[in-house]
Amino acid sequence: MPDELNLSNLKPAQPRKDRKRVGRGLGSGKGRYSGRGLKGQKSRSGSHKMRPGFEGGQTPLYMRLGKQRGPYSADAMPMGPHRTSTQPVNVAALEERFDAGAEVTPESLVEKGLIRNTRIDVKLLGQGELTKSLSITVHAASASAREKVEAAGGSLSLLREPKERKPKRRPSSAAPAGEAEPEEAQETPEGEAD
Repeated sequence: MPDELNLSNLKPAQPRKDRKRVGRGLGSGKGRYSGRGLKGQKSRSGSHKMRPGFEGGQTPLYMRLGKQRGPYSADAMPMGPHRTSTQPVNVAALEERFDAGAEVTPESLVEKGLIRNTRIDVKLLGQGELTKSLSITVHAASASAREKVEAAGGSLSLLREPKERKPKRRPSSAAPAGEAEPEEAQETPEGEAD
């Protein structure tokens, strides 16, 4: 450090570093191909912005694999992208937080701190005992929870009616009847032939 600072000996505390100037002639050391080499994908603009899993245009691995039944099919709920979730609330929690005759709604559950917000559906579950008569309004409820609420003299109404699921297979009683029909059909031509 000089004794006296003036314009002749003034310099920054950290030495300056010039930025890399590519494509400014062969003498610069970064001319002609600008450090990218010859041709190919990596010499093109935007070549380093490929998404994860990109295989250069080749069919990627996740598309080459078979579409098996599993966590990414609609049948495999509540897993995968078709996930449907509910916030569980047990009847034991209602017994602790609410007085007899109180009205229980998703908004009142938020006030009592049983759920965080009303964006996710609330399902009432039957764990614990309920002795108070409550008027409950939630999105869904288990069969055991409904029994305990009604046994305590309360009422339970649903904000969303449950969907009726269609059976995937025919009932087993219909199968023998279906098999019997072709046999009868085969017998009639024989009778006509006689």
